[in-house]
Amino acid sequence: MAPKSAQKKTANGAPRQPTMVQSSPHKPPYPSYDYTSTGVKNTNILNLSSSAWQICGAITILAFFVRLFRIYQPSSVVFDEVHFGGFASKYIKGKFFMDVHPPLAKLLITLAGWLAGFDGEFDFKDIGKDYLEPRVPYVAMRLLPAICGVLAVPTMFLSLKAVGCRTFTAGMGAGLIVFENGLVTQSRLILLDSPLVIFTALTALSWTSFTNQNELGPKNAFTASWWFWLAATGVCLGATVSVKWVGLFTIAWVGSLTALQLWVLLGDTRNVTLRIWFKHLFARIFCLIVIPATFYMALFAIHFLCLVNPGDGDGFMSSEFQSTLNTKGMADVPADVAFGSRISLRHHNTQGGYLHSHQHMYPTGSKQQQITLYPHKDENNVWLLENQTQPLDFATDPTGNTSFPGPLAWDNLSPENIIDGSLIRLYHLTSDRRLHSHDVRPPVTEAEWQNEVSAYGYQGFEGDANDLFRLEIIPKLSDGQAAKERLRTIQTKFKLVHVMTGCVLFSHKVKLPDWGFEQQEVTCAKQGTLPNSVWYVESNQHPQLQEDAEKVNYRNPGFFGKFWELQKVMWTTNAGLVESHAWDSRPPSWPVLRRGINFWGKDNRQIYLQGNPLIWWASTAAIAVYVAFKGLSVLRWQRSCDDYAHDTFRRFDYEIGQSVLGWAFHYFPFFLMQRQLFLHHYFPALFFAVMALCQVWDFVMFRVARFGEGRISVKGVKDVPAVGMVGGTIFLAASVVVFGLYAPLAYGNMWTKSECQRVKLFNTWDWDCNNFPESYSHYATLTPALSNAIPTTQAAQGGPAPPVADDPKADVHVTPGAGGAAGAVGNAGEVEEKIEYRDEDGNLLNDEQVAALEGQISFSTRYETRTRLVDGAGNEVADGINLEGEEHPPEVPEEGLGASARDGSFAGTKAEGVQQETVDVLVGGEGEGKAPRSVGVGEDVAKEKGRVGGGKGAEPESEVGKETGHVEL
Repeated sequence: MAPKSAQKKTANGAPRQPTMVQSSPHKPPYPSYDYTSTGVKNTNILNLSSSAWQICGAITILAFFVRLFRIYQPSSVVFDEVHFGGFASKYIKGKFFMDVHPPLAKLLITLAGWLAGFDGEFDFKDIGKDYLEPRVPYVAMRLLPAICGVLAVPTMFLSLKAVGCRTFTAGMGAGLIVFENGLVTQSRLILLDSPLVIFTALTALSWTSFTNQNELGPKNAFTASWWFWLAATGVCLGATVSVKWVGLFTIAWVGSLTALQLWVLLGDTRNVTLRIWFKHLFARIFCLIVIPATFYMALFAIHFLCLVNPGDGDGFMSSEFQSTLNTKGMADVPADVAFGSRISLRHHNTQGGYLHSHQHMYPTGSKQQQITLYPHKDENNVWLLENQTQPLDFATDPTGNTSFPGPLAWDNLSPENIIDGSLIRLYHLTSDRRLHSHDVRPPVTEAEWQNEVSAYGYQGFEGDANDLFRLEIIPKLSDGQAAKERLRTIQTKFKLVHVMTGCVLFSHKVKLPDWGFEQQEVTCAKQGTLPNSVWYVESNQHPQLQEDAEKVNYRNPGFFGKFWELQKVMWTTNAGLVESHAWDSRPPSWPVLRRGINFWGKDNRQIYLQGNPLIWWASTAAIAVYVAFKGLSVLRWQRSCDDYAHDTFRRFDYEIGQSVLGWAFHYFPFFLMQRQLFLHHYFPALFFAVMALCQVWDFVMFRVARFGEGRISVKGVKDVPAVGMVGGTIFLAASVVVFGLYAPLAYGNMWTKSECQRVKLFNTWDWDCNNFPESYSHYATLTPALSNAIPTTQAAQGGPAPPVADDPKADVHVTPGAGGAAGAVGNAGEVEEKIEYRDEDGNLLNDEQVAALEGQISFSTRYETRTRLVDGAGNEVADGINLEGEEHPPEVPEEGLGASARDGSFAGTKAEGVQQETVDVLVGGEGEGKAPRSVGVGEDVAKEKGRVGGGKGAEPESEVGKETGHVEL
């Protein structure tokens, strides 16, 4: 007997059994003959009433004002504008860069900037860098994300209408998106999350509209409306995944629901024949797989067309990829490598740096000359291949007892090919040293299985046994039969095995410290892994090679080769972002809004990514309500209760379940990631959560007539719609009030400490209320700071503006009681200040010259300090003591100081020339940071530091020296 709650009753109260319809002998009893869903109406948004469109338009206009309010502030670089604005600059200049995100949003931001006149000269290098002086059209670039944020509002309205909600509920949902603080903050800056949210929302709208058409039954299949919404879903899926790879979660959501649809179609044997079912299958494959994939690859085709010049990201790519960039292409080189050839060796792994040496020594270990991996072409990458013994001079001595001396002995001999197993030596031409290894630990990787690799010797030195390496060709990696037998340029991949110790020449992604110019470490590894022990010859030149000798070059990988390689590099780089960040957070904290992100702080203002607590908590509660409902319904279904016989019950489960599934697909995968994660990763899931909240409200207030059955049933408020409308209005109004309370953090507006402390509910909301003044009157007297904004590695702090050089009334000022070195031996801490005017060549200007230049040039302030020890009479003391009573540091050589310091001046103002440079004088002692001893280092230091990237090699834009160094999936 069925449980009491499952029994139905007739009009007189007697129990009634459910009636099942037998459709055919081959079809199980079911109340419907086909896959048409009962209780579904045609909610095509193309057929909305004029009043619904008017309400949607009014809310969109409101969103326009909320999103664009004071979008010009702050007028300096904010948070990840460092990266995404910088990418726009590189697109315009065509400089190749590497980012873990696909290109769509970055291309749109670039287009907006280009149309507004951006020339790409501004580099967006630092947080707080001013936009106004260089005339950067940053407002136009911010408008693109802002418009995307505005469009998310009508998209929510139309999505709720497409799923069957009342116009009031759709308006409430759109209003919640308007006044969600986090979405407002993200949409006002040059960031990717606003484009991601709008394309995710458009995908949800298109799929919901297609689902509605599909559920209307067989008669609606393959109609124009059916095809339109299915194709629109595919296009939106392609756009979503082309902004960020989070779009893969959207694809998974649509894919799971597609599988459910196909399963239902497979069960409708009456209306869906096998041919029709395959027609449904192929339609979905074309629209939901082929269209998104084509869209995604087309964006990368545009990406490659824009980035045709070398840049700081090409070091991530293979040699074949780099050869397709302008100026990176290489002329054909001789194929066969012989003894005496001048070659460059390139590492097969770790982005293919060159084996490199320079005239600098290791500070520890053997203290011999450094060997590194260097990402740029350079004369210090050139090595000469020597045999283990010198060639014999039979012309001079027929007995064979005389050999040609020196590394150039092979220049006048016929080229002799180098075969597999040959013993070779590598001679470094610019330093007269040979590649060398021995049983000494490397300076950085001090592992027992690693040996140091150095350059050892001098001009005329014949070398020793530790210079010998055995060349072992790797057949499976070499291209062509000849390359498997003898050493050939580019085609042969090989290992270099140190003969004396058995270790293999090895490199990995470990960087050397400053004394090694942060270049990549090279060691000799015992049992080194194959990818990091593989090398090949890139350039090859020999005096005796004929012009008609066989030549080779890199293969052109073509679009698909470049596309696939870039996807692998993006995936590897993304997975490698595991370092902690000052403002990262983990997924469990997102639905409850535990922590935000500090974006910017300056002049007692702050931008902090903080969601609207009321909206976040209410949407999370709606998810919890559905989960509880689903759990209870499954239990009742197990007890044979016929809840699913009710249309409203089924629609509640399916419609809200579809939104909750979208939330789950965009939330739970982050639990599997060990990389950096931030609050803004939750925004796509938040959109689905708000949608679920509105759907729950719509069902409870406007659709459910009764809750429960029998004695525990409660009448719903369906027949009193005013209750739902009043309640929704109150909730929306409360959300607007909460939005206003936290709006200063979204807009960077003025705020006071007391107002900040009043709304800071939790300590985990870690913006700093001490950053704000006690009253608004403070802002009226505040001088805008000229320095950079406070980095986001800590809470932003306000502070006074730095001093500005004005015309002095007196040349010399004496500040009593300031302390300092003089105070230790002279009068009570007097500090002397002297202001001078100098031209661009350092020449001192008198008052008449300064007056003549007024209005014609601008002046910039330079500060230089010099400590002099004086006695009580003001006489300079030659040998004094410092404050601690110890002997003062040795004198700085005069040539190490600027002109002003040499003549005893202390501060000055210099007239700007056409190209003004700032020179930083660094004075080092014998401390920990002392550079190792070197030979002839002057020109080499300038060369190493003058390379693109400062000699650091290619690093992802998200990892190189940024205060906000993070990227996200």
